[in-house]
Amino acid sequence: MFTEYLQTHDLSRLLGKPGTYQPFPRRQNRAAWEELHPSVRQELIEWGDEANAGYPMLTASQFLAYSRTGDRQVFEQPYFARRKLLIGATFAECVLDDDAHLDAIIDGLWAICEESTWVVSAHNDSKHLMTPPVHERPLPDVNNPYIDLFAAQTAATLAWVLYFMEDKLDAVTPRIARRVRNEIERRIIQPFRTHDDFWWMGMIRKDMNNWTPWIISNILYTVLLLERDEVRRCQTTARAMRMLDSYLAVMPRDGGCDEGAGYFNVAGASLLDCLEAIYEATGGQVSFYHEEHIRNIGVYPLKAHISGPYYLNFADCDVKPTLDGMPIIRYGQRTGNDALVALGTAIRGLKGTRIRVEDTPQMNRLLYGIFDPIPQLDEPVMPPYMEMPNLQVFAWRKNGLYAAIKGGHNGESHNHNDIGTFIVYADGLPMVVDMGNKLYTAKTFGPERYTLDNTRSMNHNIPLIGGVEQQEGREYRAQVISAGENGAELNLTGAYPAEAGAEEITRAFSLQEDGVSMTDSILLDAEKDVEWVFLLRRAPVLTPGQVAFGPLTLYHDKELVQDVREIPVTDVRLKKNFPGSLWRVALKANAAKQHRQHFEIKRS
Repeated sequence: MFTEYLQTHDLSRLLGKPGTYQPFPRRQNRAAWEELHPSVRQELIEWGDEANAGYPMLTASQFLAYSRTGDRQVFEQPYFARRKLLIGATFAECVLDDDAHLDAIIDGLWAICEESTWVVSAHNDSKHLMTPPVHERPLPDVNNPYIDLFAAQTAATLAWVLYFMEDKLDAVTPRIARRVRNEIERRIIQPFRTHDDFWWMGMIRKDMNNWTPWIISNILYTVLLLERDEVRRCQTTARAMRMLDSYLAVMPRDGGCDEGAGYFNVAGASLLDCLEAIYEATGGQVSFYHEEHIRNIGVYPLKAHISGPYYLNFADCDVKPTLDGMPIIRYGQRTGNDALVALGTAIRGLKGTRIRVEDTPQMNRLLYGIFDPIPQLDEPVMPPYMEMPNLQVFAWRKNGLYAAIKGGHNGESHNHNDIGTFIVYADGLPMVVDMGNKLYTAKTFGPERYTLDNTRSMNHNIPLIGGVEQQEGREYRAQVISAGENGAELNLTGAYPAEAGAEEITRAFSLQEDGVSMTDSILLDAEKDVEWVFLLRRAPVLTPGQVAFGPLTLYHDKELVQDVREIPVTDVRLKKNFPGSLWRVALKANAAKQHRQHFEIKRS
């Protein structure tokens, strides 16, 4: 899409001159900053005051913790704190313009420039998605800078700080801004312009994920804000646009994100950041919002929304993800989708009026939140049936119940071995659930990934064949036999390794007027037991042929042997989604070559 566009259009004629890109009011525009709502001004000032207490240390031993123990947080917490404090100090100075936060800005800039690397420890020498991952050196090589997600985001943050503060910094000494520009050039711009071997560029690999648009969006903002050479500015922008085609090539045409709704902030919304940067820099002359693929990617959060804070959370996704409403609103506005605008408005309402977000902040999005008015729209009414056929995710709503099932393959980005799993909600609350995401460690993306309880088959709502779980890899996949408003039928045979002995496994799933209906038909090459797993949010009460949980009851063959295990939630990330406990109910059939079981989930 983007490469084809560049072949027929002269980007140099469309991009504005260096220095003309001003998407938000500069600090010198006092009227714009002084007219902000008093509550917004006060929040920004309080945020900036936090930086006056100083910036946290970043040490070599903190960086080493990842290679030594697998702990990411010991380095990442102070790393992100530095950047958030710098952003707050910058906004506070823009509001007050009284130099009260200027030293905090200088300290933040200088501290970040002094860092040996802007890459987080988990991405050092990144061979991301390689199995096993390669970490050749536990400390960064300062002579060979790499660009990861947060190195690029750091560059964009510093570029925005200069956009607002360069004149004030120069009044202290021109060496501050010069140092910032030099570090961005050395660490980000030069490697981006001269390397073709960073995997996320799409030159040497084709299995792209959120890294591509996330990194490129930040590089685009950095270049458009800082680059003074007109030729280099155009060349770097065009190079970034071409790389986006690698991302679009792996994105399903239905716009589904196999990484889950929690990754929309840094996947589809990062693509929007790229589109917005180009749109704004060309005065609206370069727009891709009419493209069907782009529009489908933008509407994904709407399709993944269940109710309130809850979203589809297959794969490494929180069931209550920290979605940013502003890019969703803008996506809806650019594509004329009022339902998407309404969803973004509802998300902003759930989070109150606060500007700051829990996720790693992108200054352009914070600025949209500061300066763009929030539309007043009611939350959209969701359709009774939703499908993403390329992603093989299907969902239904009826009489206060919500049910969804997924097919796909076990080589998806942030994959769990979960082909055929499903979820059920009642009155907007989770009942049959997917555990989703946990706090990232070295195991999360290492060779031990599928030993984790949230990624392996045994804790998903799928059958285990003779104790054999599904296997990871793109070759382990489902086939959709049929799918539509009346339900879906999936062939799950290909999801299991040879030792399972599966000759045919089908799952028929539907949401009826009175509840969920599911029938599994399994043909094996030898007599084996089969265990059906149901992961529940509410504590179950078991009686022969029935499992009652919350307002629902699961009905099953009385011959199945029932087993229940409470899973106390101790993981700090999982606690935010499912505080307390989850319950794993297993229903086991005796060994046989052929199994056919029917399950119903109805209101009690």
